[in-house]
This record gives sequence, structure tokens and C-alpha cells, in this order.
Amino acid sequence: MRDFISYKKSLEILNSIELPKTITKKVFISDAIGKVLAKDIIANHNSPEFPTSGMDGYAIRFEDINSDFLEIIDKNPAGFIVEKSVEKGTCIKTFTGSLMPKGSNTLVPIENVEVFENKIRIIKPVDKGFAVRNIGENYKKDEVLIKEGTIIGFSEVGVLASLNIPQIDIIVNPLIAVASTGSEILDLGVEQTNDSQIRSSNHLTLEALFKSNGADVLQMGPVEDDIETITNFFNSALQKADIVVTTGGVSVGDYDFVQDVIKDKLKAKVLFHGVTIKPGMHILVALKDEKIIIALPGFAYSSTITAILYVLPLIYRFRRSNEKLPIFKAKINQDFKRTQNKTIFTACNVEYINGEYIIDFVGKKQGTSAILTNMLGNPALLIQDENSEDIKSGDFVDILLLNNIK
Repeated sequence: MRDFISYKKSLEILNSIELPKTITKKVFISDAIGKVLAKDIIANHNSPEFPTSGMDGYAIRFEDINSDFLEIIDKNPAGFIVEKSVEKGTCIKTFTGSLMPKGSNTLVPIENVEVFENKIRIIKPVDKGFAVRNIGENYKKDEVLIKEGTIIGFSEVGVLASLNIPQIDIIVNPLIAVASTGSEILDLGVEQTNDSQIRSSNHLTLEALFKSNGADVLQMGPVEDDIETITNFFNSALQKADIVVTTGGVSVGDYDFVQDVIKDKLKAKVLFHGVTIKPGMHILVALKDEKIIIALPGFAYSSTITAILYVLPLIYRFRRSNEKLPIFKAKINQDFKRTQNKTIFTACNVEYINGEYIIDFVGKKQGTSAILTNMLGNPALLIQDENSEDIKSGDFVDILLLNNIK
């Protein structure tokens, strides 16, 4: 008999796995989207470096704001430096992004003045310093602008470009080898020859899940359920990948060969095999030559949920990102009994209404751990701890927001 451990204990073991040294590489900034920054980005100058106009208007001395007329002595387009200075009784027409002319300290918008040939009259005064971008308004020299561990998005690319940084160091994504096992499963496009065969979705579901959460995936497709084929798969996958993830073959059946290969053929160090969770109680996690093996159950819902709970946190650790599973409090609108001494994850619907999450179970199907369609729509997982009590309508409960996982 196997000794099952608690969900909490399994996470402690998972988090204690020592990962290999992080690998970094330089990439062009537009190729860094979705990647994790390996080093802080520090400003090497002030932005702007000089007082700059924030809109089109007339640069004046604030002391002249109440003058009857101000003489227009020059124009100041963006990208040029005007030689004349603003002195008493004068102004310079200045455009968005232009350096403020010497002697000026305020910009009066075009719509606030009336123009009479080469003069203006201010019909709507502004405060001192209006529409003037001060030195360092955007960022200051030596300021940390983007911290290590940040996932690069469009705004980060824009800031990097403004700093004239064409390439950055990013953390290389972990490579995960994925396969579903079972002689009864068929890959896409393969013709069914008997009624017991089913279409494999696990390997593609997990590939999509892992890719969208920052891993690179080595897709190794459905694998025949025999010792030699599974052994060859593991030997090949372990040579290339940081993490090997399989579905099926970890329960107690006569043809559950994955666990036998891991334990007997690979001689891998099994960290745990069996957790008091639902779904996914037969999950197996092992180490082989510093590579991580995670063998998940075969049912589609089971394998997907356990992949979220166990593989995604590893991806986040490999990437040294600040990501974590999105667990929040929500109000439940019906009674919900505790049925087993396990940590249970139940698919539900979630809405955000008046500042709080609300969950219900409308349309969610009851049955085995094979019902992957329960994860469609706007889904979440209700989390019931193994020591929890029956839930009452109106209680606040823990949920894992599946759509926030991507």
C-alpha cells in the first residue's frame, strides 16, 4: 500500500526541489514579449533632460501672464533649438515636445489666446509652470525602471526603446516534454478502429497550458502503453527537457506502466506518489539526474487540474518571475457539503459583481474526473481544504481563477 500525503505536504516537497542554475540570453526587445527580465533596467539619463513643452502653445514668462499683449518673436518646432530667449513682453510659439525656450517658465495653450498679427492676448490665464514637463518627469537618472523578474510587455518595450536599449538579458524558459500514455488513445487524425478507442486531448491541452504560462514545450504525442515504448520515451525526453510531464499510467491497474518505468527502469527518486486531493490523487513526482518527472492521472479534468496545481508553480520558479496561482476569496450562493477527507477542487462559475467574486455551479456537470468541458465559460475552482467544514450559502470561500491563468 502506498502512503498518501496531504496537499500541503506535497506542495512543501515540490517547493523544496532545487532547480538548476538559471540560464539567460540576450534578445532584441521586440522578441522579449512574454519573457522574464534577468537584470534590473536602470535609467542612464533624465527624461526629459531639459524642460519640455507638453502641448502646443506660447512659451512666456509667468510674470507676463496679465499683460495686455505679448509679442511673438519666434517659432519653436520640435526637434530644433530656438536661439532667441523669452524676455519681458515677448513670447515664442512652441510646439508639443519642443524644448522650452530660455527665459520662459510657462506655456499658454493655443486655445487660451487671441492672435493679432505678431502679438497675442491671453484670454484665459494658466498657473505658473503650466504644460511644462520638468527635468526627470518621466524618469530620473539611476532610477530602477524595470525590475528583475518582470514579464516583458508592450509598455516595457516602449520604455526600453526610450532608453535606447535594443537588447536585454532574459531568462530562458524551461523546456517541458509532454506526452499522454495509453494504447486506447488516438492522436488527431488517426482513424478509430474499435469502440474502446478515445481521442487524446491531454497532450495538447497541457501543451497549450504550459506555453501560455511561459514554458517551451517538446510535444511527444500519445505513447503506446507498453514498458519498452514508455521507457524509450522517458530516456529521450530526459535528455532534452527540464521537466517531463505524462498523463495516464499512475494508478493501480495492471496496465499502469508509467509508474513501473519511473520506479524500476529509470530508478528515479520518487518524492511522492499519491496525494489526498480530488481530482488527481495518484499523481507521482520524481527526480532523475536533476530532471523533474511529473506523472499525472489520465482523465482529462484530473490531468489538467493537477498540471495547474503542480507544474505551473514550477514554471514560475524556473522563470524567476513574480507569478503565482491566482487564489482569491469569493462568496458562494448555495450550501456545499464536504464529502471526503481530501483537498477538493470543484469547477464552478465565477462573476465579479459589486467589488466581490460570486460563484455558482449552474451548468456544471456531475460525474467522473473526465469532464473537461466543466472548465469552459468563466470558470474557477472552489478549494475545500481536507480539514474544512460544510459550506453555507453566503460564506466566503477560496477559489482559483482559471481564466487568470491564461
